[in-house]
Amino acid sequence: MGKLTIGKLAKSCNVKIDTIRYYERVKLVEPDGRTDSGYRFYDPESIRRVKFIKNAQGLGFSLDEIKKLLDLRVSDTATAGDVLSATKLKITEFQEKISDLGKIQNILKDLADQCPDDAHIMECPILDYLYPEHNEKNKNNFEG
Repeated sequence: MGKLTIGKLAKSCNVKIDTIRYYERVKLVEPDGRTDSGYRFYDPESIRRVKFIKNAQGLGFSLDEIKKLLDLRVSDTATAGDVLSATKLKITEFQEKISDLGKIQNILKDLADQCPDDAHIMECPILDYLYPEHNEKNKNNFEG
């Protein structure tokens, strides 16, 4: 496979052309050059690079984090430990998010358990919790 147009690269990676352009703007992907008429072309390695980006995004890495991983990949001094450190940071971040989501889930369950579905809407503790100008002491009963 020789030079790829932006359309062929996008299709090969199952992304939109605008995605490739965006990756180019944020310096994640570079065209290999341009044709005489100004069209970008990419080398076959770009397919692997874009798929790397999409795989890393699928694991929750931000584009900035992905750039650092890509930089590590081509570094002469980086070690596997550098990649491991970045991965462990991501794991810690997800553990914190999971904990926060668990707290949110518990608050919602408590609110749902206290909401009589056949009562007047103003008796719904869910709305009391969400409406900031209403009784703040109610909200404090659920936080923690």
